[in-house]
Amino acid sequence: MCSHRKEILSKISVYSVPQINRIISSILKISVIMSPNNFSGDVNGFHGEMSEADVQIVTSGRLRIPAHSTVLAAASTVLENILVRPEKRRSSERTIRILGVPCDAVSVFIQFLYSFKCTEEHMERHGIHLLALSHVYLVPQLKQRCTKGLAERLTIENAVDVLQLARLCDAPDLYLKSMKFLSCNFKKVEETEGWKFLQDNDPRLELEILQFMDEAELRKKRTRRHKRELSLYLQLSEAMDCLEHICTEGCTGVGPFDKEPSNKRQPCSKFDICQGLQLLIRHFATCKRRTNGGCLRCKRMWQILRLHASICDQPNDCRVPLCRQFKLKVQQRGDDELWKSLVRKVASARAMSSLSLPKRKREEEPTMDLSHRQVMNFRLAA
Repeated sequence: MCSHRKEILSKISVYSVPQINRIISSILKISVIMSPNNFSGDVNGFHGEMSEADVQIVTSGRLRIPAHSTVLAAASTVLENILVRPEKRRSSERTIRILGVPCDAVSVFIQFLYSFKCTEEHMERHGIHLLALSHVYLVPQLKQRCTKGLAERLTIENAVDVLQLARLCDAPDLYLKSMKFLSCNFKKVEETEGWKFLQDNDPRLELEILQFMDEAELRKKRTRRHKRELSLYLQLSEAMDCLEHICTEGCTGVGPFDKEPSNKRQPCSKFDICQGLQLLIRHFATCKRRTNGGCLRCKRMWQILRLHASICDQPNDCRVPLCRQFKLKVQQRGDDELWKSLVRKVASARAMSSLSLPKRKREEEPTMDLSHRQVMNFRLAA
């Protein structure tokens, strides 16, 4: 079988309709158990009360399927062109040869041209051949049905064959799904005969598969990195909201200068990071090394205050310490591009976070008191 495939694939150069017909029929010779009784039953079911058949479909097993030229021409433009083409030998009997495909598959194909129906059993047994026939004879309804059916029936053993067929039959949806299936199960597919044959005879397709796998892995890495960055920006956005909450309302251990901290022992129910931010503020308020930049925790607090000032749009009414001072400093000196990029992303994450909240929760959130116009300091609980 591999030698036969090699002989056929080596001759592929230009994909005209007759060539594709011969190539596909030769590549996809899959053993199908013929059932003459069922075959004859299908043939008799084609006609019903229609007029006498005027065309004979000749199959590989030299079996003949009677059909009607009007039905064939209406269902397929290729068959219509064959029927109107003048024959070299004049004969009272009109024949169309469909060779290289099992007789049962041809029978199901002709039956579809009459009824436009294809059962799951037919798709299970002849899906690959029906896709080839639907492409060669331009039957888009059957091609769409086969594309969907074969995609649902992808296995480790047939993944490479279906991928090759999808490329030859110009079925991009099936090609993409086969690629994804092969990429996810590459270690198992790599051990099949189909993959070994592909390596020996179609290096171009092998390269396409490997490139697709590399691109898929890069997309996964970018997605994971994007999720990590988004999580970081959302945490910073929550820290900005939490900072305003502490400086305006006060919380368990830290509050604005003009309000007593609540001294509640229960953790804050509004923000998950509120307790950690309060500990950072308490350290910042009492640390003796913050002025000379020797404390890493204080540097982090400086960055949080600076980030808030960069996002805040009401510096004159804001109760967060140093907000107005940072705004004036930015107006005088400006910010570097990296910091501007961080501010844009955190602001975007903040907007997305607020929009993702349920409407009722947004309405129930307390309104912050922004009546004080002077810069306030923190007040710590004793």
